[in-house]
Amino acid sequence: MNSDKTRRDALNNQKLKDIYIHASQEPWIEWFPGIGLKMLRATQETGHWTILVNCSKGSSIPRHEHLGAGEYYIISGKMEVRGGVENGGTTAITGDYGYEPNGVIHDMTNFPEDTVLYFTNFGPIRFIDDDNNTVGLLDWQGIQKVAEEGAAKLASGA
Repeated sequence: MNSDKTRRDALNNQKLKDIYIHASQEPWIEWFPGIGLKMLRATQETGHWTILVNCSKGSSIPRHEHLGAGEYYIISGKMEVRGGVENGGTTAITGDYGYEPNGVIHDMTNFPEDTVLYFTNFGPIRFIDDDNNTVGLLDWQGIQKVAEEGAAKLASGA
């Protein structure tokens, strides 16, 4: 009985591919000045993408609108969204989880100390200026391209 189950499971699993990333062994890819990422997954099936983000003290992510909900978990450090709690925004510290609904706009997201976070977005992010004009769009293909180009740059020593 157990060997039949094992055989069935093996046949089923041959059709599917688990993804395993040894993230601790992957290099950080530059995303924004002072901010690196490690691509964990990007998928056309749902449009979502998952990354680890390493933010140096004083770095920031520019003003943006979520065109898909996002979730984060602060592994270490501190992140201030919309100026942090002192200015009516959110301050997330080590161990905190956050959910960012579709359509939410984040003015600059700041990192007052070295910070590492796990981030999943369920759609694109639209980068905008102070008048809400689109200055960039990042979807699953865009984040995949950032990771691939960054890895190629690291491999070439450039």
